[in-house]
Amino acid sequence: MAGRITSEQRPGSTRTLLAEQDGSLVRRTVLPGGLRVVTEHVPGVRSVSLGIWVGIGSRDETVRQAGCSHYLEHLLFKGTHRRGALEISAALDGRGGEMNAFTAKEHTCFYARVLDEDVPIAIDVLMDLVTSSRLVPADVDNERQVILEEIAMRDDDPADVVHEAFSEAFFGDTPLGRPILGTVASIEGLSRGTVNAYYRRHYRPENLVVTAAGRVDHAAFVRLVRKALGHAEGMAIDPAGRPASARTAGRAPRSRSGVRVLRHSTEQANVVLGMPGVARTDDRRYALGVLNTALGGGMSSRLFQEVREKRGLAYSVYSYSEQYADTGIFGLYAGCLPKKVDEVLRVCVGELESIAEHGITAVELDRGKGMLRGGLVLGMEDTGARMNRLGKAEVSYGELLSIDDLLGRVAAVTLDDVRTVAADLLSAPRTLAVMGPFAEDRAFAVA
Repeated sequence: MAGRITSEQRPGSTRTLLAEQDGSLVRRTVLPGGLRVVTEHVPGVRSVSLGIWVGIGSRDETVRQAGCSHYLEHLLFKGTHRRGALEISAALDGRGGEMNAFTAKEHTCFYARVLDEDVPIAIDVLMDLVTSSRLVPADVDNERQVILEEIAMRDDDPADVVHEAFSEAFFGDTPLGRPILGTVASIEGLSRGTVNAYYRRHYRPENLVVTAAGRVDHAAFVRLVRKALGHAEGMAIDPAGRPASARTAGRAPRSRSGVRVLRHSTEQANVVLGMPGVARTDDRRYALGVLNTALGGGMSSRLFQEVREKRGLAYSVYSYSEQYADTGIFGLYAGCLPKKVDEVLRVCVGELESIAEHGITAVELDRGKGMLRGGLVLGMEDTGARMNRLGKAEVSYGELLSIDDLLGRVAAVTLDDVRTVAADLLSAPRTLAVMGPFAEDRAFAVA
């Protein structure tokens, strides 16, 4: 069954979203002010993975704010009204726990994994840093240098650089086309005032989701969240608040076709070839998932077999799908010797055109569905994966599907489903990003 998540749940109420056959139980509470708490009790474990999700990411930044979401991810660990940076770091280190954060295009997450007995301190620390950061000017300036180092580290990885170049070529100068980290210029230009205003505007109860999975009692966990939220400094809580509505991005950004060449004297050429995909709530995503595994999702995939095994053209080659609220990308990546880049592209384009015209085989269909089913079930053996599933259901999908429901949707994919989505997507105009020792006006085989 599917647990439908709606903004209509009354603040102060609790409902059960899922009761799985393995004994796991998912419950959801909406607190006054709109903050949502979702937990999954997982039998037979002694740990708990928990996270605080903020429905804000790099996509929500203006040009002036570029890199702000990721900047905040760093800064919130630097000190609150109750704890200094060392106290935040040491709170879980001394208990064998772990704590970290990540920023994506459409959300940010602060998370921890601890023993069940350490959940009270973990949720208190996470809620403290998310709701009560001081953003001291000295910390803003010091962390600026750390982020610039992170950008430099990214720029030393050709695979990362070519993916960033592809996004920019594909979406243009839009929030989805800009790097999550920001640029050197944007980070150097961000003031404490800009970062603080962004923080105060977006880090509000109605934009927060707290999730936990493992050995967790929902009612007790909600009490801990309430207590921690009561310590929040400077966070206005409206008792009549309602949970934030799901993201509606308006008109989807238009993708662009063409070629982007980054001239660099690398020993290996790095290429990304892509086209428009599907949005994350598009029903075709299951058929696209099967298509992705058949084309470039494993060692038995067409790209791996044709590019690497049969021809020895590349060590790394794969396909991937990225899905956002209102758009998506379906792409291929390969790293190869510069002299082999044209042959690699010809093989890749040939496979795209073949599948667009003929679809995949029954054997590939069964193998692709098997890979997806295995990945779904094996992923649920980890409390961190379960916690992530809860968070993404809240901030991205608007529903929480049971594992059986997910498996059923994958099993229902037919050859016609795959053929239809392949015909729709794989024949679209393509965008190519190449990094290597090439002239900027060099032609490549992408037509």
